[in-house]
Amino acid sequence: MVIEKPLNKLIIFLATGFYAGYIPIAPGTAGSLVGIGLYLLLNGLSIAYYLLIISFLFIFGVYISNEAEALLKKKDPSHVVFDEIIGMLVTMILIPAGIGWIVAGFFLFRFFDILKPYPIRDIEKRMNGGLGIMLDDVAAGIYANVLLQGVRLYVG
Repeated sequence: MVIEKPLNKLIIFLATGFYAGYIPIAPGTAGSLVGIGLYLLLNGLSIAYYLLIISFLFIFGVYISNEAEALLKKKDPSHVVFDEIIGMLVTMILIPAGIGWIVAGFFLFRFFDILKPYPIRDIEKRMNGGLGIMLDDVAAGIYANVLLQGVRLYVG
């Protein structure tokens, strides 16, 4: 099988969020938890570096998600959770690192990722390959972030 090649193994390892996507129940939730871990590693960075890293990871995610989709021979395979990792990072842009904010961000992101309100469902249906895999979760992260920013402004 072609997955046995070292580069392909690395692609699957990364695309599945260090194999978190192979958790049998709610792999997207597991990927989101990996995203929180990465957020905790990055939250001390300036906003410029944080956004630069997210941008790089998004582009990288498009590539590895596209490759993983081809290797696994399935459109938007549930094992591929790199998109959830990036979605969580987008959710937490300019959000304080407190546990309450992180938990709220997690639940809001999962809510929007699962519900897929307009135009997220359209993005998922119309876009193919790695770009489609990544964009719907970025959109869910944007929805969650906007809501969190509103709450943040309201509570001060």
